[in-house]
Amino acid sequence: MIANNLTPFEPTHPGELIKDELEVLNMTQAKLAEKIEVKPSLLNEVIKGKRAVNTELALLIEAAINIPADMLLKLQADYNMQVTKADDSFMKRLARIRNIASVL
Repeated sequence: MIANNLTPFEPTHPGELIKDELEVLNMTQAKLAEKIEVKPSLLNEVIKGKRAVNTELALLIEAAINIPADMLLKLQADYNMQVTKADDSFMKRLARIRNIASVL
């Protein structure tokens, strides 16, 4: 198997990167939320992996703590893809559609 085709056991949500960077900067979630003018609860949900990072939030975080917005958005897209591929019922549905499409 090629190393680039490996997927982590548990997908990494971009909130984990934000959390780690806040620790390095010795900054609280509340301080970052204040700095980027969002509700602390919104930022907390992102950091806990309960909410997705969108383009606007990624740009705000980039401006405040220098994590590139495109990196956060790519992490979010990768996370979404891994979570979706781990959903057995969705993958069965996808396989059915691929089978139907292959005979057309």
